[in-house]
Amino acid sequence: MRPKRTVPRKRVSKRNVTRSTRRSKASRGKSGVKRQLLDLCDQVDIVLPEVTARVAAIEHLLLELTLCTRDDLRRAREFVRMQEA
Repeated sequence: MRPKRTVPRKRVSKRNVTRSTRRSKASRGKSGVKRQLLDLCDQVDIVLPEVTARVAAIEHLLLELTLCTRDDLRRAREFVRMQEA
């Protein structure tokens, strides 16, 4: 009995895979900075309401447990506003 004839397979030519080169931050230009700024604004918009709610909850607990008065909270807010200016 004859041995089974093997069919030679065609070799697939290798392709050079080109990777996309990352540009440096300086070469991104204004569009990269603008994108980063928009991302930062989105993050602040997400976090700010949660932080505000937590501060309000803490103020409520301070008043409920009579650890401070409303006047104390008002003066604390004024102090923070003066520090921001």
